[in-house]
Amino acid sequence: MAKRLWMQKFARWHIWLGWLVGVPILMWLATGLFMVLKPFEEVRGEDLRVPVEQQALPAGSTTSVTVPTSERPVRSVSLAMDGDQVVTTLNYEDGSVERYGEDGERIAPLNEIAARMLVEERIEGGDDFASATFYEADDVPFDFRRPQPVWRVALEDGTYVYVGRDTGKIEAVRTRWWRWFDFMWGLHIMDLETREPSNHPIILIFGTLATFGAILGCILMFRRRKARIKVPK
Repeated sequence: MAKRLWMQKFARWHIWLGWLVGVPILMWLATGLFMVLKPFEEVRGEDLRVPVEQQALPAGSTTSVTVPTSERPVRSVSLAMDGDQVVTTLNYEDGSVERYGEDGERIAPLNEIAARMLVEERIEGGDDFASATFYEADDVPFDFRRPQPVWRVALEDGTYVYVGRDTGKIEAVRTRWWRWFDFMWGLHIMDLETREPSNHPIILIFGTLATFGAILGCILMFRRRKARIKVPK
C-alpha cells in the first residue's frame, strides 16, 4: 500500500516537473538540432577562405627590429613570410600589434582599400563588396568579440569579413548562418548577453529539475499496472 502511494506521488511530481521543464528541454533540443545542421567549418566560413600556400622562412632569417624594453612590454616577437618579404610582428602586453618589414621600417596599418583588396584576394566572392566600416578595439561589433582594431568588410550576401588593421590578416568570417548559429548557441546555454559557457544559475536549476524528472520517469517504468477488466453493458 505504501509503495502504491509513493508511486502515485512520483507520478504527480513527474507530471508537474514535465510541465515546468518541458519548455527549456524543447529549446535545448531544438537549438542543438539547429547547430548540427551544418558542419562547423561552414558555420565559421572556413570554406570561403582561399587556400594560401605557407612559405618557409629563408635560411638564416633574422629581424632588424629593435625591441623596446620599456614603456610597452612586448609579449612575443615572430617572423613570417608575407608575400615575398619577411615580416616581423611584435605583440605587446596591452594587446596592440606592430609589423615591420625587412628594412626595419614599420608597416603602415591597413586602410580601407588595403582591407578590401585582402578580402578580394583571400575570400571566395570577396569581390561582391557592399560596405566597409572601421572599429576601434573598444568598440567592436558583438559578433567579433575581440578587443582589436578591425575593418568589417560586408559582402552582398550578408557575410562580414573582419580584417585586422594592425595584423594585416583576416581575423574572422561571419556568415548569416553564423549569426543565427550564435543566437541559437546563446539560447542553448541560456546566456544571450555574453554567449560564453558558464555555470549559469538558470541552467543549473532547470538541469537539476530535468534530471530529477527523468529519474522519476525511470522509477515509474517499474510501476505495476492492473489490467482493466471491461464489464459488458
